[in-house]
Amino acid sequence: MFTGIVEEAGTVKEAGRGTLVIACRKILRGTNLGDSIAINGVDLTVAHLEDDSFTANVMPETYRCTNLGELKPGDAVNLERALVLGERLGGHLVRGVVEATGTLLSLTPEEDAIIARYAAPPQIMRYVVVKGPISVDGVSLTVVARDDSSFAVSLVLYTQENTNLTRRKPGDAVNLESDIIARYVEQLLKEVSPD
Repeated sequence: MFTGIVEEAGTVKEAGRGTLVIACRKILRGTNLGDSIAINGVDLTVAHLEDDSFTANVMPETYRCTNLGELKPGDAVNLERALVLGERLGGHLVRGVVEATGTLLSLTPEEDAIIARYAAPPQIMRYVVVKGPISVDGVSLTVVARDDSSFAVSLVLYTQENTNLTRRKPGDAVNLESDIIARYVEQLLKEVSPD
């Protein structure tokens, strides 16, 4: 489990088929082999550690469902270590299981904020509500607007400076994870409603 509060924007050092090597600093403190780290919101396991980087293995299914296959050396990625029970939960519950990819449509300045609009598939949009949470590339965000096929979030200065979201260009793919609580409620309602 994660919170969607990105700890560091790392840099892709190597992107080979089946592995990612990520250069970073903060994330490595206290990290051990086998730990979970969310890379752009995807829960991956640390397979190898160096002084300035870590390596994670990537399954074919992960490439099919996420934007990790598009990464190349030099790309910025959002990094977060797994949630430790007993710590503050600053974002929302993020599983690190990407449900679909969306597309950045626009980045529009609004005073100190930037409004980011993303196109998303119907299986994600059904769980998107204004003032509700969504994870974009592993970043916990609050939806400020939506229509039938897209949603908008407001990126505060901290998010602009500490994530890769404002480095993206319109047309770039992003990893999306909807609110797990909404999914559980839907499942429970299906089970109790008569057919």
